[in-house]
Amino acid sequence: MVMIAAPTVDIEKMGRAARVASRQLATCSTNAKNAALLKIADLLEARLDVILAANAQDMADGRARGLTPALLDRLLLTEARIRALAADARSVAALPDPVGAEIEGRLLPNGMRLSRRRIPIGVLGVIYEARPNVTIDIATLCLKTGNAVILRGGSETLRSNLALAETIQEALAAASFPRAAIQYVDSPDRALVTQLLRLDRYVDMIIPRGGASLHKLCREQATIPVITGGIGVCHLFVDASADLPRALDIVENARVQRPSVCNSCDTVLVHRDVAAAWLPMLAERMAQCQVELRAGGVALDLLRDAPRGATVVEAGPDDFDQEWMALILGVKVVDGLEAAIEHIYDHGSEHSDGILTNNLAHAHRFVEAINSSAVFVNASTRFNDGGQFGLGAEVAVSTQKLHARGPMGLEELTTYKWVCVGNWDIRP
Repeated sequence: MVMIAAPTVDIEKMGRAARVASRQLATCSTNAKNAALLKIADLLEARLDVILAANAQDMADGRARGLTPALLDRLLLTEARIRALAADARSVAALPDPVGAEIEGRLLPNGMRLSRRRIPIGVLGVIYEARPNVTIDIATLCLKTGNAVILRGGSETLRSNLALAETIQEALAAASFPRAAIQYVDSPDRALVTQLLRLDRYVDMIIPRGGASLHKLCREQATIPVITGGIGVCHLFVDASADLPRALDIVENARVQRPSVCNSCDTVLVHRDVAAAWLPMLAERMAQCQVELRAGGVALDLLRDAPRGATVVEAGPDDFDQEWMALILGVKVVDGLEAAIEHIYDHGSEHSDGILTNNLAHAHRFVEAINSSAVFVNASTRFNDGGQFGLGAEVAVSTQKLHARGPMGLEELTTYKWVCVGNWDIRP
């Protein structure tokens, strides 16, 4: 059982220690970093019982506090999920190390050799809610890229995160790495978040993973660059040429497989020409999956005689702007491709959006027009994920346009420096 003491957290001291650790990490060999990652994976499996017991306490508290099923699902750790985290850590160890890689190089007319070389960002501050798996994802990616990190998870996952942080600390010690390389703020005091956001003397980047209120707080309070993302109002457009039975499979996967995550589909847009044929099929499939449909206009009219067991509710004025994180799906009939694109412009969050079509011209137009962090053709939005994209894991899915977009894996946690090698040259 993980006991929660009354901690006294000195954010300034943590930042100072992280800065010192980051200098050591920046010069660590790939083999040393990989050994630490493999030790984390081994200890996750060795400490399964401890981690699961801590998570069970958090789950019991969450139910008592009335957390929604979506939040409870995000909070839950199972043996399978912990083993998956261990597998992810091993996957990160197996990936190429970006640190030190030469991005480009050229010989200048004066004979000097100029190159750009990848280096760690330095120290990251990551603030997140409800998902203890993020603790391992971020720790492994930061370790591989030579970045120190200060983690601050949500109060609802405190015991789970403390158990995971203890596992990481034990692995760091066993691999002769500084413990300050990966630190966890073991207090739910929200004042510490504000202190972390203003620790610009030591922290180089803030990454929030959570809802709109957390992102707003970080943007307004931080004196450090902030990369925001993870809020997904995601769409699938069913074109007139779509394979309708297979479109059902994709929509089910995108909405039902993990409804509480940011890359799950929130709204299905249906071409008017196939709406009458396809929407009853959708209603039947969603009824089997216990998904409530929120429909308006033509879609609501076509679904009034939905199959028995289907739940169809008239969409409210803000329903098409919602990230549901639950078994709810918005449904709207549109006149065609351009109307679907316009709807996504107006209501999307530039996270994950896709088209289901057999028309190559329509697929091309959709991909060119939609500027989300990931755009899909005949595939589920659930693929917008660091592991699925071959990045090993992710720190976040960035929806902004500077520095990084989409799943932030290893390369996105590096910056670069110019290296200029001369032959005792002086500038004329």
